[in-house]
Amino acid sequence: MKFSTLLDRDALDSTLSGGAPLLPTLRKALQQGSDQLEYRFHEGEDIEDLVNGRAWLVDQILLRAWQAYLGKTEVQASLVAVGGYGRGELHPASDVDIMLLVDEAALETAKEALEAFLLLLWDIGLDIGHSVRTLDDCVHESEQDITVATNLMEARLLCGDEALFQAMREQTGPDKVWPSRHFFEAKWQEQIDRHHKFNDTAYNLEPNIKEGPGGLRDIQMVGWVAKRHFGAETLADLVDHDFLTPEEHRDLCEGQNFLWRIRYGLHILAKRREDRLLIEHQRGLATLFGYQDSETKLAVEQFMKDYYRTVMELERLNEMLLQLYQEEILFGGEAGEIIAINRRFQARNGFLEVAYETVFKHYPFAMLEIFLILAQHPELKGVRAGTIRLIRQYRDDIDDELRNDIRCRSLFMEFLRQPRGVTHELRRMNRYGLLAAYLPVFANIVGQMQHDLFHVYTVDEHTLFVIRNLRRLTVEKFKDEFPLASEVIKHLPKPELLYVAGLFHDIAKGRGGDHSELGAVDVEAFCRQHQLSDYDTRLTSWLVRNHLIMSSTAQRKDISDPEVINEFAAFVGDANHLDYLYLLTMADIRATGPNVWNSWKDSLLAELYRSTKHALRRGLTNPILQSEIISQRQREARHHLLGKNFNEDAIDRFWNRISDDYFLRYNTDEIAWHAEAVLSHKTTQPLIVLRQHGNRGGTELFIYTPIRGFQFSTTTAVLDQLCLNIVDARILSSNDGYTLDTYIVLEEDGQPIQSEYRMHEIEEMLQKVMGAPEEENAEVFRHMARQLKHFPIETQVYFEQDPHNPRTIMEVVTSDRPGLLSKIAQVLSHCDVRLHNAKITTFGEKAEDIFYITDEDNQPLEDEVEMNCLRQQLKERLDSESL
Repeated sequence: MKFSTLLDRDALDSTLSGGAPLLPTLRKALQQGSDQLEYRFHEGEDIEDLVNGRAWLVDQILLRAWQAYLGKTEVQASLVAVGGYGRGELHPASDVDIMLLVDEAALETAKEALEAFLLLLWDIGLDIGHSVRTLDDCVHESEQDITVATNLMEARLLCGDEALFQAMREQTGPDKVWPSRHFFEAKWQEQIDRHHKFNDTAYNLEPNIKEGPGGLRDIQMVGWVAKRHFGAETLADLVDHDFLTPEEHRDLCEGQNFLWRIRYGLHILAKRREDRLLIEHQRGLATLFGYQDSETKLAVEQFMKDYYRTVMELERLNEMLLQLYQEEILFGGEAGEIIAINRRFQARNGFLEVAYETVFKHYPFAMLEIFLILAQHPELKGVRAGTIRLIRQYRDDIDDELRNDIRCRSLFMEFLRQPRGVTHELRRMNRYGLLAAYLPVFANIVGQMQHDLFHVYTVDEHTLFVIRNLRRLTVEKFKDEFPLASEVIKHLPKPELLYVAGLFHDIAKGRGGDHSELGAVDVEAFCRQHQLSDYDTRLTSWLVRNHLIMSSTAQRKDISDPEVINEFAAFVGDANHLDYLYLLTMADIRATGPNVWNSWKDSLLAELYRSTKHALRRGLTNPILQSEIISQRQREARHHLLGKNFNEDAIDRFWNRISDDYFLRYNTDEIAWHAEAVLSHKTTQPLIVLRQHGNRGGTELFIYTPIRGFQFSTTTAVLDQLCLNIVDARILSSNDGYTLDTYIVLEEDGQPIQSEYRMHEIEEMLQKVMGAPEEENAEVFRHMARQLKHFPIETQVYFEQDPHNPRTIMEVVTSDRPGLLSKIAQVLSHCDVRLHNAKITTFGEKAEDIFYITDEDNQPLEDEVEMNCLRQQLKERLDSESL
C-alpha cells in the first residue's frame, strides 16, 4: 500500500498554512483516511499494510498537531509513540499510546502547550492513552513496573528532541534496568498469570484474541524477549539468530495476520475497540471473510474452527520459543546435566529431550513414548524446544502402519493406565498435534465449536476437560469435592475404559447424524485395534452410545416415580455399567461449561444413582413397589415427628388430606419437614418456609395455602424477579382445597441461597404478593442477557402420555429468557390446565422444560383439539415477544 494515498500531506499542509482552522481540518483528514482504510479492508487489502497504514495516518495527524502547539517553541520535549503504536501497528479503534517526554527544567513551561495539544487530539476523535514523563520518571517507573519498561522498549520517536529520546532509550535499556534474564522471568510469569485469567484455554465461547492463550499478546511476548535479549527489531531477526526456522517464522506471521484481520474486522463491526470475539460478531465476521454454510457445519462454525486451530498452532510456537529462550537466557546456552532415561530419551536441565536427532526417524513410536515418560517422571518440567521442533517435523509421518504397530498401541494404553499425569500429557499431546495424528477421528473435532451458548468450549477442549474431571476424582486431596463419585471410581476394575469412553464420547460431533451412535462405532474400532477384550469393548461402546441417557433421565423424567427407576435399572442392567455411566455423565456435564454444573444436578444424579443401585440389588425380577415406598416413608417421617412431640392424631389428620402421590414424590426428610411446618402454623397467613441447603441440592421453598388462581405464575414471577433460578417445581393439592407447592431454587451463580437476609427477602416478597387480591400479577422486569438476544428459537411444544401415571407430559422448547416459566404458567391457567410437576432444564440459550399436567378433573389431556389449542397459545405468547 502506498500510505500517501491515505492522506495528501502536501495538500493538508497547504490548507493549514492558508489559515484553515486546525481542529476541523485534522478531523476531516483523519476521517477520510479511516474511511479509505475501511474500504481497503473490505476489498481484501493485505492486513499488514492496513495495520501499518493506520499507524502512519495517525502519525501525520499527531505531527501536525505537535507542530501547531510545540513545534515553534524552544521547549525540550519529545513526542514518543509507545506500545503497539510504537511498533507502528494500529487497528481502527486501538488506543493511541503516546508519551510526552519533557526535560525536567522545561516541564512547567511546556504544561500549557501540552494540555492544549492533548485536548486537540481528543477533540479530533483519537482515543489517546498518554503519559507525561521526565527522564528520571522514565527510569524510576520502568524499574518499578515491567509494563512501563516494555512500553518504553518499543518507543518510537515521532518528533521533538532526539537527544532526549536517545537518553531515555539508553537509561531504560537492559544494561540499566531489567536485564534480559529478569525481564524474561517477569514476562513469562506475566503470561502464566494472564493465561490463568482465561482458565488456561483459548477455546472459550467468546475468546479474547489479544490476551487469551495463543493470542496476539503471546506473539508480542516472543518479540519483547527477542528485542530485550538479542536487540532484534523484528520476528524475522530470530531466524538469523537460529531461534526460528523459516517455516516457523512463516507460521508465526500467518497466525499473527489471521488474528490481525479478525481484530481489524471486530473494530469495524463493533465501531469501538473490542478484543473479545463476542457471539454477536462471530457470524458477521464469518460472512465478511467469505465462509458459507455447508450441510453439516455453519459458516460461523467453520470460521471459529480456523480461529481455534490457528491459536493452537501459535500456542505450540510460543511454548517452543519460550523454552528456547529459557535455555539461552536462564541457562546461558550451557549443556547442563544430562540424565539418561532410556536409549531414546534423556533429561537435560529438568526437561525431556531425544538422545539424538534421528530418534523419530528410526523409532517413530517414540513420539508417543514421550508422554508415557512424562507421566512416569513428574519431576520433568516439560519437553525441550529442540524436541518439540522435531515432533512438529515428524508428526506427519504417523500413518496407518504406525497406528497399527503393537508398540504404539501398547504405549497408548499403558499411558492411559498411569496413576498420574494423564490429563496434563493428553493436553500436551493435543497441543503438539500428536493426538490428532494418532487418532485421525480426533482430528475432526480439534477446534470444532458448536455455535450455541451451552457448549462454551471446542469439542476437543471439552473432551479433555471430561478426562480431567474423571482423573480429579482419583486424587486423594480432592475426594471431598464429590465424595460419592470419588468412592465409586476407587472400585472400578479398569478406569482406563472410562478414559477411553471420555475420549470418544463426542468424537463424532460435527459429522451429521447421531454422534453417540457414530462415536460408538469409532470407539469399538479403537478397542479392537488396541486388543481390548470383547467385554471391555462392548462396555466402552455402550458408554459412548448411551452417554446422554443418565443425564436425560435425571433432568427430564420424574425420578421419584419407582417405575422410572425400575425402567432405568433394566436399561443399565448391572451395577458395573451403572458405575461407569454415572461417572462419565457427571464428568461430561461438568465439562460443558464453568456454570453448567451445580448442586442441584449433583443431587439429581446422586439420587438416580442410589435409587438405581438399590433397584439392582433387589433384582430386576423384584421391582420396587409404590406401596412399599409409601409405607416406609410414612413410618420414618412419623418416627421423626413423634420424637419432636407432635400429636399422632394431628399427623394422621394432615396426611389423610393428601393423596398417595405426595408420599411418592417426596422423601422422608421432606415429608417430615412439611408436616412439622404445617402442624406448627397457627395463623391464617400463607405458610411460606425455606431451608437453605435441602437434600435436593438447592434451597427448598415450601408454600402451603388455600388454592388461588394464577398462584404458580405469580410465584414463579416473584422468584424470577428476585434473580433466582427455579430448577424444580412440584404442585400438589390436598383433598380440602389447599395447595402444597415446593420449589428448588438457586442463585444466579448456581449456588444455594447463603444468607438469612436473602431468605427473609424472598419470604417477605412472596407474603406480600400472596396477600393481594386473587388476580394475575406476574410481570418480570429483568433484562435479557446480551448473548441470548442473538439466538432466537421458535417455540416447539410436544405432548406424550405418562406411561406410569394418569398425566400428560408436555415439553416446551423455546428461547430462555427472564420470566419464561411464569409466562408458560399463565397460559396453563388460562387454558384450565393443572400443573403437577415441572422439571426446568436450560441448555445455554435454549430452554427444554418438562411439565406434568392434567385437566381440571385431574385427567390426562387426550383430546387433540385441546392439546393443539394449548400448543398454539403457548407459541403465540412466547414467540410474539421481541427477543
